[in-house]
Amino acid sequence: MAGAFQFELVSPERLLLSEEATMVVVPGAEGEFGIMAGHAPMMSTLRPGVLRVSGTAGGDQVYYVRGGFAEAGPKGLTVLAEHAIALNDLKADDLARQIKDAEEDVTDAGDDATREKAAVHLAQLRDVQAALAAV
Repeated sequence: MAGAFQFELVSPERLLLSEEATMVVVPGAEGEFGIMAGHAPMMSTLRPGVLRVSGTAGGDQVYYVRGGFAEAGPKGLTVLAEHAIALNDLKADDLARQIKDAEEDVTDAGDDATREKAAVHLAQLRDVQAALAAV
């Protein structure tokens, strides 16, 4: 069995996860990468995608993350995400409704700044939908 290391997933709202892990697969800006115990120190920015945590208890946990960075070091791995949510907490029909509302917001925007903000929100929701479909 692979050795364990300390893993923490933090979002601006709260600490989502702090536990021993055997492997974490991170959606890095240059592509996915895996971290195991004893990994060389490194840092990476994140792209929107799925983060997979293999815990010492045997069960995997899956999160959607958007933005932020990951830092691996001698004490373990810390992921500071701009946004993170457990995929178990996402419901496909709720997400579809949010996307429909966001599409209407883009269409109904009265000026370019409002339209751009609504378009960014819509793109983020579609990223979440793609991540949910990929799992």
